[in-house]
Amino acid sequence: MKAQFAVLAALAMSGCATSSVVLLPDEGGGNGAITVRPASGSAVVMNQANSRATLGSQASVKPLGAKGLKPNEAALLASLPPPARSFTLYFHEGTTNLLPESVPVLEQVRAEVARRPGAEVQVTGHTDTVGSNADNDVLSRKRAAEIVNLLASKGFSRAIMSAVGRGERELRAQTADNVASPINRRVEIIVR
Repeated sequence: MKAQFAVLAALAMSGCATSSVVLLPDEGGGNGAITVRPASGSAVVMNQANSRATLGSQASVKPLGAKGLKPNEAALLASLPPPARSFTLYFHEGTTNLLPESVPVLEQVRAEVARRPGAEVQVTGHTDTVGSNADNDVLSRKRAAEIVNLLASKGFSRAIMSAVGRGERELRAQTADNVASPINRRVEIIVR
């Protein structure tokens, strides 16, 4: 998914004699790779961030250099929404009570939503493997609902939030059944 945002295609722009494709780093600093196939000539693989493939009878890849992006490319990139941010909150075993170190994360979530017009907030509850699958499904949904309620009490509109529970199906740390694991007792919040 990240690689999709790392590619800026500037094909057939008005006033340009040639078309080009730019590969930019993703929000984590990495980049994917793409294969550029011109109408004629050999295909070229782009796998270096901050490079441009110029298309013509042959494709050639070069670093962006000091000039960087063209003004219309920079404007297009600036108009994109910021990448999603992820936050994790942790819970006491078998409860919907946050661990004290997770409370300040709620302020980070609030600040992130405030800086994004039209933000969407996805809240996903998780559990460790202690207890039955059915009980863990219920607990994970309760954890997600508790966080939605906390955020709503801080002024968030419920209309921008969604909450789901995943029980013990998406463990952060793989454990055997009935193993207490603090890292798995969590709610993940994604702000888009």
